[in-house]
Amino acid sequence: MSEDLPKRLPLYFFGLFLMTTGIAFSVLSDLGVSPLSTLPYAVQLWTGFDMGLGTMIMHAFFVLIQIILLRKKFRPIMLLQIPVGIIFGWFTTMCNGFVGMIPKTGFFPLQIVFQLISIILVAVGIHFYLPANIMPLAGEGIVSAITEVSGCKFYKVKIGFDVSVVIISGVLCFITIGYLGSVGIGTVMSALLTGTVLALINKIADKAKKKK
Repeated sequence: MSEDLPKRLPLYFFGLFLMTTGIAFSVLSDLGVSPLSTLPYAVQLWTGFDMGLGTMIMHAFFVLIQIILLRKKFRPIMLLQIPVGIIFGWFTTMCNGFVGMIPKTGFFPLQIVFQLISIILVAVGIHFYLPANIMPLAGEGIVSAITEVSGCKFYKVKIGFDVSVVIISGVLCFITIGYLGSVGIGTVMSALLTGTVLALINKIADKAKKKK
C-alpha cells in the first residue's frame, strides 16, 4: 500500500480539489449546496464567516465526536482527518474565490446548469478520491463511527446523518436570515443524483481500462 503512495496521493488531492470546485458551483447556483456543506454555508450566510474556515472547524468537530464515540477504538492515525479537513476547507475557500468570479444569476435554467456542473464535478472528485484510499473525510469518519457503535448499516446511518445536518442547517438559516439559504432544490438534486453520476463515471472508467 505504501509503495504506490506517491501515485495515489496526487489523485487523492485532485479528487478533493474537484469536489470543492463542485461545491463552489453549487454555491454559485444559489439553489442549495450538498448536504454536508449546508452547515458551514449556513453559518457564512448568517455571519459572513468564511465557508472554508467553517468547513475546517466542522471537520475537527466531527473528529472530536469520533473520539467520544469510539474511545479506545479510536486510532491515532484517524487524527489525520483534521489536516485533511484543513486542506479541504482551504480548497473550499480557494474554489469559492475562483468560481465566485462568475456572476450569480436568477435565471433558473442557468442555475440548474450550474447545479448539474456541481454534481458532475463532485462525482468525478469522489471517483479519484475514494480509490486512492488515503484517509476518509471526517464526514465519512463520523458516519463509520456511529455505524460501529450503533450496529446499524452504514447506508442507513449515512442517510440519517445527512438528513440531520440538512435539517439543522435549514432551521438555522430560517431562524437567522428568514429563508432556507443553504438548503434548496440543489441540495435534493445533489443527494439524489451524485451517486448515480458516480456509478456512471465508474462504469465508463472501467470500460476504458478494459479497452487498453
